[in-house]
Amino acid sequence: MKQDMKNQNLIRKIFTMKGGKNGNRQSEESFDSSGARSDSAIQSLFFRGTTGPTLSQNFQSFRVFVATWNVGGKSPPSDLNLDDILPDHNQSDIYVLGFQEIVPLNAGNVLVIEDNEPAGKWLALINQSLNKQQTAGRGIKSTASLGGPLFFQRQSLRKISEAFRTESKRRLKSCNCASELEKKYSKEFCCPRPQSNINEGELSSEEDEDGSSNISTNQMKYGLVASKQMVGIFVTIWMRRELIQHVSHLRIFCFSRGIMGCLGNKGCIAVSMCFHQTSFCFVCSHLASGEKEGDELRRNSNVLEILRNTQFPRICRTSQTRVPEKILKHDRVIWLGDLNYRIALSYLETINFMQQNNWDALLHKDQLKIERDAGRVFKGWEEGKIFFAPTYKYSFNSDSYAGETIETKNKRRTPAWCDRILWHGNGIHQLHYIRVETRFSDHRPVYATFIVDVEVTEGRFGRKLSGTNI
Repeated sequence: MKQDMKNQNLIRKIFTMKGGKNGNRQSEESFDSSGARSDSAIQSLFFRGTTGPTLSQNFQSFRVFVATWNVGGKSPPSDLNLDDILPDHNQSDIYVLGFQEIVPLNAGNVLVIEDNEPAGKWLALINQSLNKQQTAGRGIKSTASLGGPLFFQRQSLRKISEAFRTESKRRLKSCNCASELEKKYSKEFCCPRPQSNINEGELSSEEDEDGSSNISTNQMKYGLVASKQMVGIFVTIWMRRELIQHVSHLRIFCFSRGIMGCLGNKGCIAVSMCFHQTSFCFVCSHLASGEKEGDELRRNSNVLEILRNTQFPRICRTSQTRVPEKILKHDRVIWLGDLNYRIALSYLETINFMQQNNWDALLHKDQLKIERDAGRVFKGWEEGKIFFAPTYKYSFNSDSYAGETIETKNKRRTPAWCDRILWHGNGIHQLHYIRVETRFSDHRPVYATFIVDVEVTEGRFGRKLSGTNI
C-alpha cells in the first residue's frame, strides 16, 4: 500500500508542474481515486491534448564554422596570427577546426610517442583569436604558468586543455537520457539536462586538480568542448560558453589507416555529440596520398573503411536510445580534412587552366568529383561549389606552386584541391566555402560556414523534465 501511495505521489509530481490552470486541475482530478491507474489510463493523460502537459518540437538555427588545414609538420610560432584563418569575427556559435600533419610524420612520432606540444600551441592560438577581447592581456598570462610566454612544457593534451575550458567544476555529462518513467510516457528518449557532468578525459569542463581554473572563464566568450590528437591529425571544437550546457553524449573515435594499414599517420578522428535534440558528427581525416593513376581508389577505400568501422561507444543509461553509434546515423555530419584527391591532368595542363581561372575545366577532372558522380564514394553527400584555386602543393613561405622554379622542380606535384569539406544530412545550409591565403604551409587552409537547424524541445513537459530529476 505504501508503495502504491509512493507511485501516485511520483506521478502527481509530474502532472503538477508549472502550466495552465486547466492542466493542473485535470491532473488533480485524475488522481482522486485511491487505486493506482493502469498504464493505458496514465498514458492517455499524457497525450490528451491541451488539457495535460504538452511537448512541442521547434528548430533553431545556429552558425557553424568549419576549417581544415594541413600544416606540413610545422609547429606554429608564438606570433602566428589566426585571425585570417578564423575571419568569422565571433559570428559563429560553433567552431570546428581540423589539422593534419601537426607533427612531422617520421618514425618517432608514428611509432614511438605522440608529441602533444604542437597541439597545445594550436589550442593557445585558437583561444587567443576567439577570446582576444575577453582575455586581452590575460590569456598569455594564464598560459605562461604552463611554461614559456605563450606555450607549454611537455604535458598531456588532457592537461593542456584544462586552460581553455569554461566550466572548471563540471564536465559535460556522458548520458542525460530520460529516465524509464519519462521514456515510457513522453515519447522522447533523450531530454537534455543542461546542468550535467561527463566522464571523458578529452572533453570540456573537467575540474582542475587543484579545484580551480587557469583562466577566469566568465570573461571567455568561447570554451573548448573537445580536442583530440592522433599522431598528425588534430581536431578541436569550441562553442559559445552559454551553449555548452546543451551538449551531451560527447564521444570520440580514432581510426588508423596509415603505414601497414594500422598506424595513425593516416586515418580519422570522429567526434559525436548531441546538441539539444540533434545529433552531430564531425569527421577529420587524412586519406592516402599519391597522384599515380589508381591512388584515388585507395582513398575511396579509406572512406568506406572509416564509415564501416567507426563505432562510437554506447554510453546511454537506457535500454532504448536515439543516440547514434555510426557516422551516417547522425542527423548532421560534416567531413573535413586533407582528402588527398588529385586532378587527373598533367602538371602543364593543370597550370594552363589555372592561368585562365578556368575552375570548371579543372573540376571536371577532379578525382573526388569523378568518384562521387560515379557513386563510388561519398554517395548522398554534398559539397559547395569551388571558386578558388587548388590548395596544394605550394613551396613553403611562397605563393608559388612547388615545381614552378628550378629549385623546387624535384618537389613538383600537380596542383590539386586536396583540402575539402563535405556534409551529409538535412538542415545544413552552406554560406561560404573559401580558401585562406597564408604561406605557413605547403597547403592553403579551407573553411566553410554553415547555418544548421537544431531541434530544441520546448513546452511545459519537455522544459520541466530537462532540468529536474524525478
